Amino acid sequence: MKNTLSDLNNYLFETLERLMDDDLTEEQMQKEIVRSQAVTSVAETMIHNGELALKTMQHLNEYGYGGIESGHRAPIPAMLEAKN
Repeated sequence: MKNTLSDLNNYLFETLERLMDDDLTEEQMQKEIVRSQAVTSVAETMIHNGELALKTMQHLNEYGYGGIESGHRAPIPAMLEAKN
């Protein structure tokens, strides 16, 4: 996994695919459920962190930084960049 929200989205879909695997034994399924709960918890934190970064960028763009007259725009945080 890399460090963008797009990568996180792909990882969440991989987790979902493992949960939908009909070939898993009951024990394997229980392990996947526990793992998916941990992944979900971490993912929620990462998403909230991304929301905060976006809100910060929007605030800086609206109210400026480094002096109102500077005319600078806040850069897009690396975690929010979409990469091909």
